[in-house]
Amino acid sequence: MAEITLIAKTEAREGFEFVYQGGAPVCRTCPYRHACLTLDAGRRYAITKVRTVSHPCALQETEAKVVEVRPVPRVLVVESRSAIPGSSVEVGRYPCQRLDCPNWWICAGPSLPAKQRFRVEKADNEPAECRIGRTLKRIEAV
Repeated sequence: MAEITLIAKTEAREGFEFVYQGGAPVCRTCPYRHACLTLDAGRRYAITKVRTVSHPCALQETEAKVVEVRPVPRVLVVESRSAIPGSSVEVGRYPCQRLDCPNWWICAGPSLPAKQRFRVEKADNEPAECRIGRTLKRIEAV
């Protein structure tokens, strides 16, 4: 079953990607919040289908289209023992100051959530470089 949400009419096109930020205070009283606030905050989604239905949106101050979305896989690094396709892992920002590490952005960077659960889709066979000695592997996860 497809996940649905509402998005501003100007952004409602197949292939459009966005990071869901969660609901705003104005959304608490919206009659469409049960259809709109169903995604995981901080996760990237891609629109797979635009439906014909639209509703007024107080947050966007425009019409919002009903769209079907799917989570977009994200490249991350995890401990090697957790890099098993099909498994669930909790990933968070690691406290690392080695900005010269090639994996810093997907291990400790500011775009990572404090803690979030992901499902491993694919894992690299080779270990990922870590400049502080952790045993890591790159994964694609949703």
